[in-house]
Parts: sequence; structure tokens; C-alpha cells
Amino acid sequence: MQAWFLAALGVGALTGTLVAGEYEPYLGRWALTIPGGGAGWLEIRQEKGWFDGSILWGGGSVVPVSSVFFNDGRLYVTRVSEVERRGPDRKVVRKQQFTELLVGEVYGDTLEMEQFVPNRNGLGVRQARFSGKRIPPLPPAPDLSKVRFGKPIVLFNGKDLTGWRPTDNRPNGWRVENGILRNVAVQEEGKPHRSYTNLRTEREFEDFNLTLEVRVPPKGNSGIYLRGIYEVQVTDSYGKPLDSHNMGAIYSRITPTVSAEKPAGEWQSFDITLVDRHVTVILNGKKIIDNQPLLGCTGGALWSDEFRPGPIYLQGDHTSVDYRNIVLRPVIK
Repeated sequence: MQAWFLAALGVGALTGTLVAGEYEPYLGRWALTIPGGGAGWLEIRQEKGWFDGSILWGGGSVVPVSSVFFNDGRLYVTRVSEVERRGPDRKVVRKQQFTELLVGEVYGDTLEMEQFVPNRNGLGVRQARFSGKRIPPLPPAPDLSKVRFGKPIVLFNGKDLTGWRPTDNRPNGWRVENGILRNVAVQEEGKPHRSYTNLRTEREFEDFNLTLEVRVPPKGNSGIYLRGIYEVQVTDSYGKPLDSHNMGAIYSRITPTVSAEKPAGEWQSFDITLVDRHVTVILNGKKIIDNQPLLGCTGGALWSDEFRPGPIYLQGDHTSVDYRNIVLRPVIK
């Protein structure tokens, strides 16, 4: 076994016993702030006779980890990635598996972690420290018939970008044309994909009801982020089997119960309610997600903290997309 791996374990040999008190503090869900400051998420579960976990690392989907184990009161999580080795003719001659190791120690409701990533050329290991906060248990599903909403707030005035700003310094394709909030993400044929900025509200909100209309082009891809952390997927998925990456899904977390999307190029309506970490999504008049629990942030979240107020943010980094009639009603507590 490589010396760096043994050093990370802090042992010369593993013992075969483990006291429940050593691993129980690690079980559950953790809101991570990963190296570089991005949002992540980790779940550690105890199965019958073994441990398992899932992870979100910045962007993309929630995925299973490769393994979970404990030793000397510390948590160890591995993620295995495949590396293709190519010859002079660029053909694949060998596939190798590289193991990344995450090591954690819990201090109350804080998880301090260290990351060990072997360099792909086999020379050296990159190390980084990061941390996570324990996510409290979910409350019961709210009785939405008893939730009171405040006066409507028109987020898009149909004239200009007042109340909105880019999330970063990438090229900005957002503009207003004929009362429509448009993202024009121009791509040059034969060149690498050009990533455009996302757009967020200046204001930040807690729980709310949000209604809007959206129009995606063929193969279009966008997203509506609630509180800046939960993505309601916006994509051209008409005619596809149900999936957690389809139109109206909570990206990689909650699959719609029915398909309700329209073909690309048509205006589609959303009615989204977020209350007590539970979400309801009505797409084109059909309820496709009914008061379901949110286990954590999704890929592309601005942060992983589910309890701080956040903006509505619209994804613009993939393709062009149009929005209009964006109205929010905050929950009255």
C-alpha cells in the first residue's frame, strides 16, 4: 500500500473492531464547503453490516461514493475515477483506477476533512482541507393549506435587468427583448463550448411560492435555483423517460412523478412552492413533485447552507433560454 495512503490512515495495520460510538457521530448528512469555497454535500449511512455514502462535489449530480470505512475514530471515504492512457496514435492502451481519499474527524456538529488526490501522472499527491456542518433532521412535510403567503413581488419588470445581477465574471448573455428575459448563449461552430454567466436576484428570500414561464430551444438546458441552492431543472426533455434530470426535476435528487413538459420552443409554466425544506412543483398545470423533502443542495449551488436566505438564480452557462412573468410570494411566518 502506498506510503501516503498509510500516512492518511495514521496506522500500520487496521483493526477489525469498531465501537458504535466511534462511527455514530458521522452518520447523517453534511453541508460541505469544499476546497475553493464551492458547495458540496455528503451523506454517510449505516447499512446491515456495512457503510455507504453519497456525495455532491461542486457541480454535477449526487453520486455514490466508492467506499466508506472507519478507523481510530476517523471517517474515510474513497472516490475512484478511471484514467485512460493513450499511445502515440491517441488510441487507448490502458485504463487505470485512481483512488481519492477523504479523511474526516467530527467535532460536535462540524466535520473537519482532508482530501488526498493522486496526480494523474503518478507523481505526488495533492492535499487540501475543507469542512462541513451537520444538517439537522428534516421537519415533517408542511400542511400547505395552512401556509400564508405575502403580497406578490414582481421579480422581472419586463423592461430591463433592474433587480438582477450576474453571479460571476463570465461572458454575460442576459438581456431584455420585447418583455422577455433572454439568455443568448452564442456558440461558435467547431470551437470549445463557451460558458456564460448565470443571473441572480439582488434580493434574497427564505420560503416562498414562485411562478414563471420559460421557453427552451431544442437541446436547451437551464435551471431555476431556489434560495440559490436547489435547482429545478429546465431542459428539453419532451418525450424522454422519467428521470431526475428532466424538466421540473430537482436536479439529480427528485424525479417527477409524471411527464408534463411541452416540446422545445413552446412557453411552459412553473408553479413552485418551497416551505420547510420541502418542495412542490407544478409544471404546465400538472403536479409533478408533491411536497417532497430536500435532502441537501444540488450541483451549482451558491453555498451549501440550507438555512440562510438566498436569491432566485437562473442558469445561463449552458444554452440560450427565455423567461417571463417571474413573480414570488414570500411565506408569512
